[in-house]
Amino acid sequence: MSKGIIGKKLGMTQVFADDGATVGVTAIEVEPSVIVQVKTKDKDGYDAIQLGYGRIKQKNVTKPLQGHFSKANKGFFRKLKEFQAESEKYETGQEITADIFQAGDFVDVVGTSKGKGFAGVVKRHGFAGGKATHGSMHHRAPGSIGASADPARVFKGTKMGGQMGNVRKTIQNLQVWQVRPDRNLLLLKGSIPGSENGFVLIKKATKKSA
Repeated sequence: MSKGIIGKKLGMTQVFADDGATVGVTAIEVEPSVIVQVKTKDKDGYDAIQLGYGRIKQKNVTKPLQGHFSKANKGFFRKLKEFQAESEKYETGQEITADIFQAGDFVDVVGTSKGKGFAGVVKRHGFAGGKATHGSMHHRAPGSIGASADPARVFKGTKMGGQMGNVRKTIQNLQVWQVRPDRNLLLLKGSIPGSENGFVLIKKATKKSA
């Protein structure tokens, strides 16, 4: 089974370890996610559960989604995400809470990084830039990007200036430091992508276990 839940990044803080050392943690609000749909291999071709997170008013939901959410009869949701899971262990309308994880577990967190606008090659890709002296007139420019008459085009994927950030990122093997089900909180050791109040997916680590 692949454990997972949807959460909202609240920000970072510090907590104290048993030896008195301070540990930087990210606080994630994980209100109970509702299973909106259970997908089975017989009907859908694969096993998964579809979770709804962040309740909103009915008027802010499209008619097709209203019908979809009505099957669970647990309200309407801002976010809808799928997680691989053994379908026979779940049922529509069931709630998934923070206590699916325990302190010491390792998780992968998926989020959208902060957008930083347009950036040149020096900031975006770490180019060294040209000489700063002797009138070179070439300081933070990317330099040549072509290949003359053959192949007479710019290769796809060439590092150039452009939008920096605002991409989907996965941070692997973060340790669950504390679980506070009474406050719907997860404290993860380390930082995660995205700004405060950004939505993230927390999944059981694929490369590491407690």
